[in-house]
Amino acid sequence: MLAEFKPQVLKTKTRTLLIEKPMVMGILNTTSDSFYDGGKYHTIENALKHCSEMLENGADIIDIGGQSTRPGAAMVSADFEQSITAPVIEAIMKHFPQTIISIDTFRASVAKAALDAGAAMVNDVSAGDDDPEMLTTVAKFDVPYIAMHKKGMPADMQNDPKYQDVTLEVHNYFKAKLIETQSAGISQTIIDPGFGFGKTMTHNYHLLSQLQSFQSFNLPILVGVSRKSMIWKLLSVDPKNALNGTSSVNTIALLNGAHILRVHDVKEAVECVKVVSMLRKSL
Repeated sequence: MLAEFKPQVLKTKTRTLLIEKPMVMGILNTTSDSFYDGGKYHTIENALKHCSEMLENGADIIDIGGQSTRPGAAMVSADFEQSITAPVIEAIMKHFPQTIISIDTFRASVAKAALDAGAAMVNDVSAGDDDPEMLTTVAKFDVPYIAMHKKGMPADMQNDPKYQDVTLEVHNYFKAKLIETQSAGISQTIIDPGFGFGKTMTHNYHLLSQLQSFQSFNLPILVGVSRKSMIWKLLSVDPKNALNGTSSVNTIALLNGAHILRVHDVKEAVECVKVVSMLRKSL
């Protein structure tokens, strides 16, 4: 059954975004440790080139990160993370000033530096759980905040995660988290169920099948499954050969009500959005 798509509004520092159809967020990793594209875009020149390509292919948002959160990833210092993200953001804003940039970090100090450099929103894989200053920092800047559910830390989150009912537990997590974000003064929250973050393959596909249930929050829903192990392990390939599977899962997410797709491959995700949007128009 095709889920209803509920339009949402996001207000950044410079504009109001009406999400009348799903948006595509392009991933720009400045770290050398990312599971798929680590090391490709750690120079400003390469980052600008990739950003330009993603914008030309239809990206609505560019998500910049300097700390890998893949299973088993090592932690870098906040100073180092800031040093490889803020200059890239400044360069993008200089060359492509209309770009909407999201900073992918769980550290408040990195988020602040990125927002000062021109980022327009914060994407936090810990939803404020890993840095007590994050929520107040986001509230101070009054920008959209992506709160993601995870269980455990990247170093151990995939070590036999258990749930009685994964959808119910994630749903209840966001019930409590939204009270927390609102109390902190955050006015715009986007929820991300956190595919692959402390979840088995079965958990991930159960969440995907139940994604529509998160519409009860009446908030934008972000889905990030791009080339993750829930796809490539299932298909017995590797991340480099998981594009077709990623497009399939992204399409399912769109059919189930996703508002934003976070992806490595913008062109293919935009095509998924066009197909599902046409399907909705035909009903």
